[in-house]
Amino acid sequence: MTVRPEQPEPFLRGSAYGAYGDVTYPRADPTDLARLPADIWHAAVVPAGVRLELVGDAEAVEVAYRTSTSNLGYRGHGAGVGFELWRNGQRVCTELAELGDGSVTLPLGGGPADRVAIVYLPEGMHPTIVSVTPVGGEIAPAPRRPRWLAYGDAATQGWLAASPAQAWTAIAARKVLLDVVNMGYAGAGRFEIACGEQLADLPASVITIAGGANCWGRIAHNVGMVREQVLAFLEVVRHGHTETPIVVVSPLVRPDAEAVPNRLGATMGDVREAVESAVEERMAGGDSFLRLVRGAEILTADLLADGIHPDDEGHKRVAAAVGKVLAQVVPSAPTRSEVVRVEGVRPPRPIDTGQASTAATPPPPMGRSDRPPQRPRSNRPVPVAGTPVAGTPVAGTPVGPASPVDVTPATTPAGDGPAGGRPAPVPEISTDPDGPAAGSPVDTPAVPTSA
Repeated sequence: MTVRPEQPEPFLRGSAYGAYGDVTYPRADPTDLARLPADIWHAAVVPAGVRLELVGDAEAVEVAYRTSTSNLGYRGHGAGVGFELWRNGQRVCTELAELGDGSVTLPLGGGPADRVAIVYLPEGMHPTIVSVTPVGGEIAPAPRRPRWLAYGDAATQGWLAASPAQAWTAIAARKVLLDVVNMGYAGAGRFEIACGEQLADLPASVITIAGGANCWGRIAHNVGMVREQVLAFLEVVRHGHTETPIVVVSPLVRPDAEAVPNRLGATMGDVREAVESAVEERMAGGDSFLRLVRGAEILTADLLADGIHPDDEGHKRVAAAVGKVLAQVVPSAPTRSEVVRVEGVRPPRPIDTGQASTAATPPPPMGRSDRPPQRPRSNRPVPVAGTPVAGTPVAGTPVGPASPVDVTPATTPAGDGPAGGRPAPVPEISTDPDGPAAGSPVDTPAVPTSA
């Protein structure tokens, strides 16, 4: 049974549910496990998008952790084998993780103390963060930004970016200043009603839905099935988010499937058209908080790493196209902290995670010589699927007449490259193309036949 250490909790972002069994940061509601397809839970045990966010004048931050696997499956090192710290739109440093217990010291890169530093985790190694400690100064949890629920398939989860920080959701969240909760599930994203109910139950300022590709091959759908499934999924999500902006991204281009019928006669082009027509029907029916991004217009085939999943440049293009719409529909997030002063740091305000907290008081700010206690905690309560969460934030004002979004392939967003130099060499970690032994906790099927 995994117990999440209490001390790092205020710094954690992207984790909507409490620990379950040996899964520290599940990305689907574990109390709803009996209704979830197996491939969704298989992907949900990978902590995609879970990260640390902090502010402060410290020279560095020391992160103690433990990891539980070195079997990365098909994604290899791109699944995440190190800690990456980003600040001021630049990657400051990368430190490789070890299997088992370890710690890394990550320079914060200087600059104003109230600029947010983001620490991406070695997701593929299934980490648990044990403590977060300042070195040479003070740190505090970063202020909360508007929550973005990102539902989708493998591309949303981060396939095949070179690291978690380079996934399109991570890039867009940095650009638009959002707290992304990654609900992308490799092999899935088929508009599963159970997933729609989980989206409806979580607080959110904006939601993206980027699915449908696996309705072509993994579980074949015909055109009518896709269209009705999308309509039903949107209806379910709207029950919990009546005025929350929802951005639907239709399937990205896939050359080997565009004109090839599946077992039920639908090509990828047909599937994409069915997704888009369902969204257009809802928009025409008066859903002024709904937007459509046409996936076929975002990428070209040369930006697919394996003919199915985007490469790094492809992820940047998706981030630019979707981020453009997010910036239009989400109220501005703060660029500087008005919640925490790093000189004489005030305690952070309570964190709205959409779930009950077991902490009686917020943790105090940590100074130069502080060492946080290593106290275990019991599992946090998790929302029960089907029970609406009160007080769901509603984003600002209506976003105007609904219409598909022009996503002519955008240029690479500025400021998302490394700060300089080559990344450190990666350790020898299993990437057996034939897949893991039965029962191994990895995040991918061995052969990428699905999106």
